[in-house]
Amino acid sequence: MVTLMAVACGLSVANIYYVQPLLDLLARSFNVSSGTASLLVMITQLGYAAGLIFIVPLGDQLNRRRLITIAFIGTIVSLLAAMISPSFGWLIVSSLFVGLTATCAEIMVPMAAALATPAQRGAVVARVMSGLLIGILLARTFAGILSDLAGWRAVFGFAALIMVIVTTLLYRLLPNEIPHANQRMSYRATLVSVWSLLVEEPTLRRRIVYGSCGFASFTIIWTTLPFLLAGGPYHYSETMIGLFSLLGAAGALGANAAGSLHDRGHGRVAVAVFMALAIASFALMGLLQTHVVAVMLGLFFMDLGVQGVQILNQSTIYSIRPEARSRITRAYLGCFFIAGALGSAVAGFSYQWGGWPASMAVAGLLETAALLFWTTKSRGRVTAP
Repeated sequence: MVTLMAVACGLSVANIYYVQPLLDLLARSFNVSSGTASLLVMITQLGYAAGLIFIVPLGDQLNRRRLITIAFIGTIVSLLAAMISPSFGWLIVSSLFVGLTATCAEIMVPMAAALATPAQRGAVVARVMSGLLIGILLARTFAGILSDLAGWRAVFGFAALIMVIVTTLLYRLLPNEIPHANQRMSYRATLVSVWSLLVEEPTLRRRIVYGSCGFASFTIIWTTLPFLLAGGPYHYSETMIGLFSLLGAAGALGANAAGSLHDRGHGRVAVAVFMALAIASFALMGLLQTHVVAVMLGLFFMDLGVQGVQILNQSTIYSIRPEARSRITRAYLGCFFIAGALGSAVAGFSYQWGGWPASMAVAGLLETAALLFWTTKSRGRVTAP
């Protein structure tokens, strides 16, 4: 059951990342500019943010097996709609609904925690989250290879087929939970309480700034990278472009060291170090864009820096109000993906205006702003580093 949920989480969230290595190919297919093509990433992430805000809270109100099944059917329909897109506008709308329904991953994680015994809960959540992370990291590689073999439409079609299989297994094997009305908030109260947390918790707001700036920068890189690698001097195929995401996987795995730094009480300083590492990576890639080794090293250290800050952020915000962790997650990730969507929009147009160096400059400025904001934090309060 845990393995199935981990795989389902990874495949669910992967749906919002398939499009990234295909942007140059899609721009040529629909005869649109790089800036216009990058709107696909923005719209998909805005859909995911909307799902976090409006769909995920329903996991506390409704039968989760039924909710997950309905949402996955929505994902299948959206992927098939993307596959047959006759126009770029059609693909934009399909991408919005792909993002909206892909948030089932965020329903399955707390469901896995609820099903586990207290002694197993940490291990179970870690396995499910590992599946989610692997799905994110390998989605670009999968999309790049398959699009080279069979075209971009095959990516969405094959993804829909995989989701049919996963949806069938989940419906057959997940427990048929019956929510207990006396143990849950109303839907409206849940949404209002998320806003209240944003107003009442300065540490949450601060960590949202750190994470949002980092994720916007991260999205700028991965949105514009296909245009860099598809053009001169590289002229790489979609397969080669997709393989570059494996560098991000290595960086993300290295960022796990951030958790131990937090546990040792070095979280405040570690945040600044990871931010500085990301800023240095943007400078390296911007100045040496024609050197593939520099770009590869930059991607590795960029992902290490951004993911390191992310781990430290989550380690901090989950200690604010243990009884409200689910709502804190919604507040944090909702803002997180809205920032990513804005980063995607900026990415395409910055690349169209000034090429790869301009995109790196914007990403570096965002991360620098986060680092400057970090300097405004008082050192006196250890509980909210």
